[in-house]
Parts: sequence; structure tokens; C-alpha cells
Amino acid sequence: MKQVVVLGAGYAGLKTVHELQKKADGSFKITLVNKNSYHYEATDLHEVAAGTEPKEKITYDVADIVDPKVTTFIQDEVVAFDPAAKTVDLKNHDQLSYDYLVVALGFISETFGIKGAEENALPMTTVDEAEAIHAHLLKVMDEYKQNPDPDALNIIIAGAGFTGIELAGALADGRKEYAEHAGVNPSDIKISMLDAGTRLLPMFSDELAEYGVNLVKSLGVDIITDARVQEVAPGKTIYVFGKDEEQTPHELTAKTIIWTTGVSGSPLVDAAGLKARRGRVIPTEHLTDADHDDLYIIGDVAAVMPPDGQRPYPTTAQIALAMGKYTAADLANVLKTGSHLSEGFVYKSLGTVASVGNTRAFGVAMGRETKGYLASATKKMIANESLYRIGGLKEVFKKGRFDLYH
Repeated sequence: MKQVVVLGAGYAGLKTVHELQKKADGSFKITLVNKNSYHYEATDLHEVAAGTEPKEKITYDVADIVDPKVTTFIQDEVVAFDPAAKTVDLKNHDQLSYDYLVVALGFISETFGIKGAEENALPMTTVDEAEAIHAHLLKVMDEYKQNPDPDALNIIIAGAGFTGIELAGALADGRKEYAEHAGVNPSDIKISMLDAGTRLLPMFSDELAEYGVNLVKSLGVDIITDARVQEVAPGKTIYVFGKDEEQTPHELTAKTIIWTTGVSGSPLVDAAGLKARRGRVIPTEHLTDADHDDLYIIGDVAAVMPPDGQRPYPTTAQIALAMGKYTAADLANVLKTGSHLSEGFVYKSLGTVASVGNTRAFGVAMGRETKGYLASATKKMIANESLYRIGGLKEVFKKGRFDLYH
């Protein structure tokens, strides 16, 4: 019996298992390895960080998806994998051997070597990190009552990309809670964003990007562009404008500094000796590693190139789900016939919508630009569709977003 090992239960890994289980014919066995017992909707981490949604709303048990007749689930941390030996080393379990490996190990926060960023800024790449941000926010707000330091009321977001914009909107919605803890007015909570770019949200048209930026600004968020962070010190972000590193630096002070400048793929990908850049591999048309046909690279560790070959597709939940579905189909065909599918992976985006708090959003859906409340409702329906594609109606009814009017 062939052994298929899947590393990671994010969108791509869990979708692969979900689809591959349907094709089980007794000729293969699946082993799924994930650090946590749950899958989480990474697209909603900003809401947990802001405290506008609990972690229970964006997580569900991996066991809800696993069919124990076909799949063995091991909750453990992957330490390494060896493509030559075809083995996987785990922190607390025996070494695994595989015939086919699906690497869907996800992402980590990328600090780009900026001094002090790792030590003094809060990352937001896991549920635990998102919860830690919310706990930190409430802690400094509570401390403000005893020691009214103005910096306790200041929040800095380093990075005004898609994630940063969504986080800013959620934090704006959370102002009331923070203010109650601090004993101040919500307007006293200051939210600032720094970004090295001069043109934010490049995935959208100029008009739509400008709408999104202005929407965030209308919530009282200060957005500083063309600002290159040089250092993050305790309670302080130091930056310069433009590329002139010799100019006198500027400072923003705050007791909460959240890092959203970017992510990279799992460092285990580089450690395995694959041809990777920042933990991401350009896979073949069948989503396999160019040098290892028995190794699939999907999700945030994959840099899938579009037909124009200019730059990889953004790593979104949408493309991760598509990769998982294709991987299951291609792998099932390989297991059955020894050959890949005749057609390689093709991706067509259905659009991207950014939420700015609970009832405001903007983006592109089904080829049309959408704004405001309608965009917000669309965003929640997209989230529900994502839940459905892995967890079915059961997870949609349990975890779905139906808060369309508040």
C-alpha cells in the first residue's frame, strides 16, 4: 500500500486530504501531520488580533475532516523532511517514510532583517499570535489606568498591505473595547500605519485602491507612506522617507507595534535543500518539485507563476484551495495510472475583497468592483464558501459568517 504524507492542515493541505479521501480505493494510505489539532481560517486572524471575533469562530477540529478509515492524523511539529531519503522527522513521534509527500507547511512572519523587528514587534501569523496581540492590547490599556502613559493608547501597524489594511479596520472596530479598559474615549485610541510603498494595494485599480485607503483613513487611521522602517526599538518605530538612509530618521512611539510587512514560506523548505526563495518553490505545472516528482509543493510554500511569467500569484486562501483540489486529483491519477493528469494546474481568480471592519469592505468579485456594505456581505459569503469547500455544510452552519447587518 502506497504511503501519502501531507504536511500541514491549512487551506491547501486539508483540501488535499478532503479530496483525496473521496478517491480512496484501498491502494493508498494518507498520513496528515499538523502542529495543532485544529485548522484555522488564516484570512480572519486580524479579527482575533483585534478582539472582534474569538478564536473559536475561525477554527475547527481537523478530526472533523479526517476519515480514520483512510487517514491517520498526527498532531505534531514537523522538524525536517528529506526528499532524497523520502522521510519526515517529527518532534514527538517516530520518523515517517513516504511514497508521495505533499508539502503545505504554510508561512511565517518576514522581518527582512530589520533590526529589532523580531524582538519588539508582534507578528500575526498564527491563532496563538493573534490572541497574544489582543491580550497585549487589553493589558496595556488596563495599565493606562494606573499609569496614564499616552503611548499605551497608541497602536502602530508596520505594513499597509492587504493584511495591514484589514487589521486596521478591525482595530478601529475594537476601539470601544480598548477605551473601556483604559477609561478613555474611543477617539483617544490612535492607530497609525507605516508602509514603504507610495502606491498601496497594487492588486486593485487606482480608483479602488484610493477608495480603500480613504475608507481606512475615514476611521481615524493615520497612514504614512514612503516610510522605510529602519529599526523597531522597545515602544518605538524608527523610519525614514524614501530610500535615503542618511536622512534624519523619524520616530513613532507606541506600546503596541504589530508587524504585517509580509510573510515567507516555511524555513523547512529551504532546509530540505529545495530550490527555494524565502521558503517558496516554483513548482512544475503539476505542482510537484522540479527535482522530485514524488513531492508536491502547495499553499504558501509554492510560488505559482501565471502565464505571463512576471511574478507569482499572491498566496491567498482561494489559490491554496485550488491547489489542494488539483493536487488530490493529480496524485490520485499518479497512484492509479503512474502518470500525471494531461492538464497542468490552471488558476483563475474569482476576485479579492478586503474587509475594513465588520460592515465595510472593497474589492473585486466575479470581475466587478464592489464597495461598502455589499462588498462586506460578499466577503463574508466568500468566507462561508471557503468553509464549505473543506468542511461542508456542517462547518458552515457552525462557523459561518451570517452577521451581515451589524
